[in-house]
Amino acid sequence: MTAPTTAVVVGNPKAASRTLTAASYLPRELSGAEPDLVVDLATIGAELVNWRAAGVNDLVAEVGRADLVVVACPTYKATYTGLLKLFLDRFSVGQLTGVAVPLMLGAGPTHALAPEIGLRPLLTHLGALVPTSGLYVLDHEYDDPAAYADWLAGARPAISALLAQPRGASA
Repeated sequence: MTAPTTAVVVGNPKAASRTLTAASYLPRELSGAEPDLVVDLATIGAELVNWRAAGVNDLVAEVGRADLVVVACPTYKATYTGLLKLFLDRFSVGQLTGVAVPLMLGAGPTHALAPEIGLRPLLTHLGALVPTSGLYVLDHEYDDPAAYADWLAGARPAISALLAQPRGASA
């Protein structure tokens, strides 16, 4: 069995953000390895609005093929950022073919359902399998493993089982 390919997509308008740190932590915990691909959308710039930009289209194809994708952003106005929307708008329905983890960071608990209400349905619509609840982390706890522990304890068995299956097999 080969190791699953993992990708991280971060929709924070600030490059090298706390959201990137948080998102990069999850593939290590779920697959035991560093992510194979990290897409920090803040570093792409104006190419995100150029539908013919080959580099962005290549990133979309790579993310679409990943076995595990962590899609992360800060919570803006109770939902995901426009930057993340620009990237996800490039995906066709069914183009995300792996397991996805919606992750959002926020300043307080009032938006804790944002990953479930906004991001999870979109990832599912694009074809991803989202077998667990989305993860919401308080932004001041982004670097504290304890902030992820309960979610990981519940999510790791289901995600690990899916990643261990050959692509296309059903549970």
